[in-house]
Amino acid sequence: MRGGRAIGAAIDTFLAMLAAERGAAPNTLAAYRRDLEGAEALLGDLASANRDQLASLAGRWADLAPSSVARKSSALRQFFGFLVDENIRDDDPSPALPRPAARRPLPKILSHDEVEALFERAEMEASAGTPPAVRTLALLELLYGSGLRATELVGLPLSAVPRDVPFLTVTGKGSQQRMVPVSRRAQQALSQWLEVRGSQSPFLFPSRTRHISRIRLFQLVKELAARAGLDPAKVSPHVMRHAFATHLLEGGADLRVLQTLLGHADIATTQIYTHVDSARLVALVNERHPLAGKPRSG
Repeated sequence: MRGGRAIGAAIDTFLAMLAAERGAAPNTLAAYRRDLEGAEALLGDLASANRDQLASLAGRWADLAPSSVARKSSALRQFFGFLVDENIRDDDPSPALPRPAARRPLPKILSHDEVEALFERAEMEASAGTPPAVRTLALLELLYGSGLRATELVGLPLSAVPRDVPFLTVTGKGSQQRMVPVSRRAQQALSQWLEVRGSQSPFLFPSRTRHISRIRLFQLVKELAARAGLDPAKVSPHVMRHAFATHLLEGGADLRVLQTLLGHADIATTQIYTHVDSARLVALVNERHPLAGKPRSG
């Protein structure tokens, strides 16, 4: 150790740096704090942990999913890198942290043409003005236009829809709230839905008892896909969220902005979409390059 700084404050100092220098969102900071303080509960003073202690985390985290281990290890590696940069430690013990081999599978995505087919069908049906069809269009617009999780969408209170600004107030994982922009298309669909909604329920998408369920949302999207001539197995609320993220990234969106829009606590979760985009580019070269179908001679 170097200097006379209070080691017990190292986590707070690290989080303050993330907020000030990297603009980390509150839910990101909360997730880092949970992971760092969880490790400290297992090892004692985290800032003074050695390589053997960090290596022991592999056994302590044995029951966790590989993605959770990867997230926790990422938080700790950044923390120890910060300690070295700030001269709080002379060494970096983080290479001893577990590195799960399993990679997170790439999410399923829809092409632009497939998304357009879904919307063409939904808009055609909603043009009749029947409440079920108008509701389906509004749900679809918020899945693809704002990237909401299924749980976030079905549980939206009516009060989440402001009258004067194009944003929704969404309560995501860990009860963290975020502001989500609503496109002009989605605003129009929501306005149309509010006109025909005909309910005193406090929920935006009410059911007989409370609000529509995730299962019902799943069914509505699958049924719409079938009517649009798409394979229902390829389409789900989560796939629509993935399409939102992937197509924004293709259009030049910043990864940090995408993290905020999706409500990801850790940018490592958002980075999966860079792999999706890279995979798409490789497939594009293999399929469309002039020499792609030409066999090599010799």
